[in-house]
Amino acid sequence: MTSSSISAFALCVVLASPAFAETYAAVSNTAMSITGDIELDETGITFENGEQVTFKERVGDRLTVDGKTVEAFVYSLAEPRDPVLLNGNRLCGAPVTYVASWETDDGSSTILAVFATPEAPQSDEDICASYTYE
Repeated sequence: MTSSSISAFALCVVLASPAFAETYAAVSNTAMSITGDIELDETGITFENGEQVTFKERVGDRLTVDGKTVEAFVYSLAEPRDPVLLNGNRLCGAPVTYVASWETDDGSSTILAVFATPEAPQSDEDICASYTYE
């Protein structure tokens, strides 16, 4: 094999590798009582009780929060749903269509916001629920 063939093969292996989810510890009261700790990656979220939501695609990289634009990951869900989570609580109270996450200003926490809107969110105006993690 030539070095370019080896490089191409290595790139294919890397691109085909599964994404590794990061674990986030629930710190807000809503997160501790509803979602628990979560695993989050670019394919979806796994909640503490094992329920999952799967992302369809990334639809944005910014969100206006409290009047200020923040860098965010905004995803549409493959299937709108409102899973039953800890203590029989629901994620939103309506089928979730979009999820956004971003870091707080000081970088110490991650906010996860869920939306039950027909269009991709541009701001925190239509948040159904939000949860804070470290």
